[in-house]
Amino acid sequence: MKTSVNLKKLALNVMLPAAVMALMSTPARTAVDCQCDVPANKDVLSQVSLLQGLTFGDYNGSVKIGRLKTLGDTGIGTFDRLNGELIMLDGVVYRAGYDGAIEVVADDETVPFANVTFLDADDTFELTALTDIGALKEALNRKVKAAGNNRFYMVRIDGTFSKIGVRSEYAQKKPYKPLAKVLETDQTFFEHENVKGTVVGLYCPDYMGDLNAVGWHFHFITEDRKAGGHVFELKSDKLTVTMDRTDGFSMVLPDNEMFNGFDLSVDQSADIKKVETGEK
Repeated sequence: MKTSVNLKKLALNVMLPAAVMALMSTPARTAVDCQCDVPANKDVLSQVSLLQGLTFGDYNGSVKIGRLKTLGDTGIGTFDRLNGELIMLDGVVYRAGYDGAIEVVADDETVPFANVTFLDADDTFELTALTDIGALKEALNRKVKAAGNNRFYMVRIDGTFSKIGVRSEYAQKKPYKPLAKVLETDQTFFEHENVKGTVVGLYCPDYMGDLNAVGWHFHFITEDRKAGGHVFELKSDKLTVTMDRTDGFSMVLPDNEMFNGFDLSVDQSADIKKVETGEK
């Protein structure tokens, strides 16, 4: 009896080490729904493109929001043309625009880069006396070390922030500039005090250095869903953390002339650090 296996469909659902999944990634030739015949594996971190492609300037949306929702209910990313910061929470996709305001995003919009998963509460705990974002990372890193450094972690962090600093950026026009250049002139900063809200955070292990930013990356949205953005600073007396350890990884690569022509062997670590820390 013959058995037929569609590797492209399996690539989005099989739990394999990251290096293997990167090789099996499914190209997104157009901004299509890319539906699979089997249910999404809820213990998989799904990634659209490479952060390194985004930092080079590929802001061309390749996966629709509707498709992204089939891959997770919690996550972070950005939108076509770099049009704001993406926060996915409880299955709803929000945009923190250049003005810091929030809007719900339609299913037919597209993303050039995102990370999403179905959030499961593998661990729930409280953190207190967080004086800055460094203290938050240190506390979360202790949890990561105890649970396993070489896995992916998505966190939902709820509470009142005595101070939180966020940023977003203006939508870009072609020809696209590298992300570090964009953020020299086209990013906007906002500070909020004594505000309730939620931080969505992603941890990538060290071996992901050629596919994403290693360590933690945070996006924020207020409880009233009126403001948010990429987090570069925070302070809080008490926060509740829901942590999801994820053992699977899946990637969808874009298929456009710009991405296909990049030399991704170039070291972009300095630019990625600049982008992540929110330096002006």
